[in-house]
Amino acid sequence: MDQASSALRRLKKRSQFVRAARGNRAGRSAFGLQAISAREDAPGIGFTVTKKSGNSPERNRIKRRLRAAVTACADDFMPSHDYVLVGRREALSQPFDRLVADLAFCIARVHGPKSADKPHSSGRAGHRNTRP
Repeated sequence: MDQASSALRRLKKRSQFVRAARGNRAGRSAFGLQAISAREDAPGIGFTVTKKSGNSPERNRIKRRLRAAVTACADDFMPSHDYVLVGRREALSQPFDRLVADLAFCIARVHGPKSADKPHSSGRAGHRNTRP
């Protein structure tokens, strides 16, 4: 195991996952990435795949592929941040190179500057009922 991937912490407690869900988000077809700043120096990584994504062997395969992508992108994760990858079924069929490229893009996106002309990530800000 190389030094970069061993420096990553694993998120295991539910409270860590819930806290990351309040942070910045970026998504691709195979996964969603949630990130929030943390007190610990080493970046923390957590994985979640819902039952909606498939049966147990499929969910485990999704998590294995995401863990391998995280290892490939280990240098891109920022210190003092927690990340949660929410796996989707598309992670099973997507080429691994694309999975890694999408993860690198999402990491950069959650740390990029916020744009004032984009709506809030929750999609609820400024929502009005348009029915007559």
